[in-house]
Amino acid sequence: MNNNAFISVISHEKENRGSVEFQVVCFTTKIRRLTSHLELHKKDYSSQRGLRKILGKRQRLLVYLAKKNRVRYKELISQLNIRELKTR
Repeated sequence: MNNNAFISVISHEKENRGSVEFQVVCFTTKIRRLTSHLELHKKDYSSQRGLRKILGKRQRLLVYLAKKNRVRYKELISQLNIRELKTR
């Protein structure tokens, strides 16, 4: 299943909007949109701050998911094509 199909499947599940996976997908789309915006507007510091806040939220959700269910975490990061979290 490619990335866009995965996102559309998750976004159409209305009863599942509070799930960690759905929230991570939403944050990932926001992050990608903000990143492309910041490539054009390098000095938009408000958007940079917003991007950092969203990155932090997504990272906390991914840490939670990795602790709770490692299999779902691995599936999600592979389907969204994002890097695995650094372990301490």
